[in-house]
Amino acid sequence: MRLLKFSIPAALLSLGFFFSATTSFATAEYTKKEKKPCTFCHVKANSAELNDAGKYYKEHKTLEGYKK
Repeated sequence: MRLLKFSIPAALLSLGFFFSATTSFATAEYTKKEKKPCTFCHVKANSAELNDAGKYYKEHKTLEGYKK
């Protein structure tokens, strides 16, 4: 019984941290390499949804040659 008293709150706390963590889609290396903010390729800063520039980058691995 004493084990449950501590393990249940610990498990809930761990699950809370697990589900509150955000997934990273872009990395700092991309922003340094291309010298552009995240929103240049993504619809929102914390979104996996790509705009036209992001789709171009995904296909070509560079923004060189991309025209708006």
